[in-house]
Amino acid sequence: MIVQVTNVKRGMVIKLEGVPYTVLEVTHITPGNWRGMVACRLRSLTNNLSKEIRFRSTERVEEVEIEEIEMEYIYFADGNYYFMNSENYEQLYLDREIIGDYAKLLTPNIRVKVEYFDGKPFGIILPKTVTLKVIETQAHMKDATAQAQTKPATLEGGHVCQVPAFIHVGELIKVNTETGEYLERA
Repeated sequence: MIVQVTNVKRGMVIKLEGVPYTVLEVTHITPGNWRGMVACRLRSLTNNLSKEIRFRSTERVEEVEIEEIEMEYIYFADGNYYFMNSENYEQLYLDREIIGDYAKLLTPNIRVKVEYFDGKPFGIILPKTVTLKVIETQAHMKDATAQAQTKPATLEGGHVCQVPAFIHVGELIKVNTETGEYLERA
């Protein structure tokens, strides 16, 4: 399927010069009176090499059809993340390079979608939100300010995000998996 390059989003798989790439980052650039551009950071599905490329906003790219299979994350061992297919109980492992930053948001028994291209797994899709426990954060200090205060908190997978001042160690919070930001108490 051919799509306008301005509609390309993170996580999509596109084909350039016959090679499939997964989109890691997308930045829309509008430099003053020049024409707009779209800068993308891509990772090849054939050799896992990354590259950056700029497109004119009028260009079109081919979106590749991928297969998504729902799986459950089980555990981490020997540098690999193990998943189980919920239907046939087959297990599969993916290395840290494929999981990327999502590794910090994984908790045992979370359901994810594993993405396949030509029968080979290349990435995962997390649910919109995950519930994580606060492992470390500063104590709440009462100040006479009118603005909402935030503080950094380290969560159980190692993810660090800004949380409101009233959040304490041991509390469960919901985190947006797309932005990595705090949403609410769980």
